[in-house]
Amino acid sequence: MSKATFDPKRYNHSQNQTFSQVLDKQLSRRNFVKSGLGLSAMTAFAGAGLVGCGSDNNQAVAPTPSPAPTPTPTPVNKSSAVLGFESIAGSKLDGVAIPAGYSAYVLAPWGTPLNTKAAPWKADGSNTAEDQANAVGMHHDGMHFFPLNDAKDDGLLCINHEYIDQDALHPNGPSFDGITGLRTEIDEIRKEINAHGVSVVRIKLIDNRWQVQTNDKHNRRFTGASVMDIAGPMAYSSYLETRYSPDGSQARGTLNNCGNGSTPWGTYLTCEENWPGYFVNKGALSNDQQRIGISSSSTRYGWDELAGNNDERLDEFARFDVTPTASNASGDYRNEANGHGYIVEIDPYNPNSRAVKRTALGRFRHEGCTFGKLAVGKPVVFYSGHDSRFEYLYKYVSNALWDEADAKTSNRLSTGDKYMNDGTLYVAKFSEDGVGEWLPLTLDSLTTEGKTLGDSFDTLAAIILNTAGAADLVGATPMDRPEWCTVDPFTGSVYLTLTNNSKRTETNAANPRLKNNFGHIIRWDEGDKDTEFSWDIFVFGSPADADAQTNVSGLTDLNQFASPDGLAFDNRGILWVQTDNGADEVEDDTNDQMLAIVPSRLRDSSDKQQVLNADNQAELKRFFVGPNGCEVTGFAITPDYTSVFANIQHPDNWPYSDNAAEVTPAGTSVRPRAATVVIRKLDGTEVGL
Repeated sequence: MSKATFDPKRYNHSQNQTFSQVLDKQLSRRNFVKSGLGLSAMTAFAGAGLVGCGSDNNQAVAPTPSPAPTPTPTPVNKSSAVLGFESIAGSKLDGVAIPAGYSAYVLAPWGTPLNTKAAPWKADGSNTAEDQANAVGMHHDGMHFFPLNDAKDDGLLCINHEYIDQDALHPNGPSFDGITGLRTEIDEIRKEINAHGVSVVRIKLIDNRWQVQTNDKHNRRFTGASVMDIAGPMAYSSYLETRYSPDGSQARGTLNNCGNGSTPWGTYLTCEENWPGYFVNKGALSNDQQRIGISSSSTRYGWDELAGNNDERLDEFARFDVTPTASNASGDYRNEANGHGYIVEIDPYNPNSRAVKRTALGRFRHEGCTFGKLAVGKPVVFYSGHDSRFEYLYKYVSNALWDEADAKTSNRLSTGDKYMNDGTLYVAKFSEDGVGEWLPLTLDSLTTEGKTLGDSFDTLAAIILNTAGAADLVGATPMDRPEWCTVDPFTGSVYLTLTNNSKRTETNAANPRLKNNFGHIIRWDEGDKDTEFSWDIFVFGSPADADAQTNVSGLTDLNQFASPDGLAFDNRGILWVQTDNGADEVEDDTNDQMLAIVPSRLRDSSDKQQVLNADNQAELKRFFVGPNGCEVTGFAITPDYTSVFANIQHPDNWPYSDNAAEVTPAGTSVRPRAATVVIRKLDGTEVGL
């Protein structure tokens, strides 16, 4: 999530035990044994000198611990990859920083034409809405590379576009009426809507340089206005009935596309994150609208302010005002927001296909969606976090069992129907003994009050509509902004970034400070049952010069970080960590960055996986630093590992040239353009090794 769109308001007002409280109890038990990973997290906390939560600040007295379960050592595969670059210093420049022996250049920046319907990008911001509909969108975020015909030098890059910068998008920013203060220019609003969504871009490696293939049949845009199908429990339900789609089968547009994912059958998943801010209900908010954060006063960009204009087409602006105005839902847009908040599936290989919103995976502020380690004859599993303070981690388990033949299917969206429309959605509950429970969100699920969700919701569609509210009732664990997930291809362990939470006030093992300003990365292993998992904390973000209570992982100037966000494993077992820094203590020394580590190689004498600590912290290396003002986000890699793609979002004064590392000269101002950066070794060998 970009800091520019972060909603600081707390919408979870449940009394569920927070993750910090779980950690506090866990530390007191002195029983942090993770049976799946075979770890003792006390190693990570050694010397921290933690105190309890009491007002007198006296050290908590540990109760007599229960006997710890004795883990059975199990052989776990580990990667043979060894990072071959030296960790680079932090950087504060209007240009990217990379290791010696590497190059970095700009690819597909905002406004790059995808076909001849779009005029070339104009540095004065005067491109039209029609141009933008046929050009790469703004503020690149999650991303994935899909090879064409199994080629290493030819493929499709799918790029999310999270939000917009109105001042950069238009020549002089947005236009307003001098008296009313309302928006006045239709083309400006259409351009803003078209700058959102997803770009599918054909790229080829020509003369050792990736290039956009303009006018390729695969090039296409999914915008904030594109028609999309609804699948799963919400399809054809009364909750999606609108004047545009009376049968509830379609929704228009995808908004605030932040994290992403892919499927084993070759489709792209884009995640709708801070979409509630695009809608307004000026009447009484429903329970689900209150819980998710629909505004009762205004929309983020004022798109609804031109509703009723003579040039409006098919209520294109009116739909963002979800205030009931008619006698029933088919006469207004009271349900328009209900068509947002989902995982959206796109088939990049079929330019004639329509995107599908997969509602079975829940409706919330999705940040990323990754599938678990596959096994023939077992369900397909997807993980997704709800990126907001005190929100939850979710898992979806398909009813259909994985068939390897589906990896080669040409009917990709039909395969998505098979695995993503019917299954069980779970939410995570963490316990202080290093284990956890996945709580199902079904009508017969028990609530903390001894009732069932069926007592509060009449259908599964009703649960999906208010996924977070249902998770409140079953007692899920509120987390510190759950963001991207990724799965180690060797161990199957799942990693999740918890970006930060400055509003937490309890002192605990996860953060011996009162506020979690720096974030951390948690990981877990699934148990034998769908409802079981075991967990630990892999690394804590921190400034290098912090005390031991804060710098629990022993980070140094060469790997200090804050606010972990983007997260991805490549198939060699290298974990790439990207940051959206919100902490001055780190931001004063370096811009947002991307680091790398091979977690499966961190083993103790019993060959069990370790967490990152002062003894092994040098394994985490800083690989890339972005330009001033940016967020480094989105990761993709080619099948031969010779090209890494990373996105630069909302830079201050960059790019000056196609050379991403060239610093914008002092005194020179450029219209900032989000862009993909291609990172390659000068000798053409694998990146990172």
